[in-house]
Amino acid sequence: MEGAKQEIPMIEKWLNQHRELYTAATRHPFTLSIRDGSVDLSAFKRWLGQDYIFVRAFVPFVASLLLKSWKESDDDSDIEVILGGVAALNDEISWFKREASKWNVLLSSIVPQKANLEYCRFLESLMSPEVEYTVAVTAFWAIEVVYQESYAHCLADGSKTSEELKKTCQRWGNDDFGQYCRSLQDIANRRLEKSPEDIISKAEAIVIRVLEYEVEFWNMSRGEN
Repeated sequence: MEGAKQEIPMIEKWLNQHRELYTAATRHPFTLSIRDGSVDLSAFKRWLGQDYIFVRAFVPFVASLLLKSWKESDDDSDIEVILGGVAALNDEISWFKREASKWNVLLSSIVPQKANLEYCRFLESLMSPEVEYTVAVTAFWAIEVVYQESYAHCLADGSKTSEELKKTCQRWGNDDFGQYCRSLQDIANRRLEKSPEDIISKAEAIVIRVLEYEVEFWNMSRGEN
């Protein structure tokens, strides 16, 4: 007798359904220009300053996710995975400050641009107690995986990434960060599998918005409106 057909996890379904948008976020001309060695350094510096602002807004979102996990999760190990992300953010902020100094980017003078402000407002909306843990952790996965996929590609075979930008790419493109993103994906899939249709639809809509915001953020970094 044939075994039961294995159900495709929800996130894998979404990645197939929204492949074009996912590719636009993870193979954007900005990161592809890093990979092929043609990146405009003024665009890279713009990204550096704007992303520093974003990461500072990201910290309270992840803190709120930790609280949601403590209240709503059905698996104690979720907290450990998310806590690892919180710990990494402290080092990430220090990294941005060091890189800014290296590239002569004065972080105190950076004004957040429209795409950044809108993305940060979106993050703040996810901190609301009304936003379910399943929805918030799925958004967290989406935000993290875009950087992992984008920068891992800058290090993959055939890349011409300059030596001075390789450390930036390794920050998010390394294998450990890849495993961390897979752990987040596993958490999201586990939660989605047990969720009613309204929560699944809400989470999918949030993933689409994250991908759209990521594309807009990359566009902003290139100097596009």
